[in-house]
Amino acid sequence: MPNNHNSIVLIGMPGAGKSTLGILLAKELGLDFVDTDITIQVREGRTLQEILDESDYLHLREIEEQVLLSEDISGKVVATGGSAVYSDAGMVRLKQIATVVFLDVPLEELRKRIGNFDARGIARKPNQSLESLFDERCALYKMYEDIRVDCDQQSLQQSLDSVLQQLNR
Repeated sequence: MPNNHNSIVLIGMPGAGKSTLGILLAKELGLDFVDTDITIQVREGRTLQEILDESDYLHLREIEEQVLLSEDISGKVVATGGSAVYSDAGMVRLKQIATVVFLDVPLEELRKRIGNFDARGIARKPNQSLESLFDERCALYKMYEDIRVDCDQQSLQQSLDSVLQQLNR
């Protein structure tokens, strides 16, 4: 693994496959798995969408940052929420102890995978379009990535193999 880290953090847009691929990667590498979106929901006792409905996207990002700064990720594969990259402090911490893998999926494929964008529990500005969010976040994903995996036109197995190949370089 690059940087000799024993943890892997997956970043990318909602629908990129972070949770699904993360579980398979953890099994393949014999590591534990953490999904920070689930950690947030368990900690808060409500879904991401309920948090957004009851407050706003900035409040969800604050909660997410607290999780990124406090979660024990040593020896784990971590699937982050798509908005994790808005927390500079959280991402700096993750990069210190993990290899950060950006799962890069094109906008049109994400549109197919996400389905109902407004009900997905995505931390975004009011009325922000998927296109605008994609453009904004991709720049941040690229800034924090150690490895980028192009998941376009790849099966889940092919994406997993791509991650493993790059981790072994």
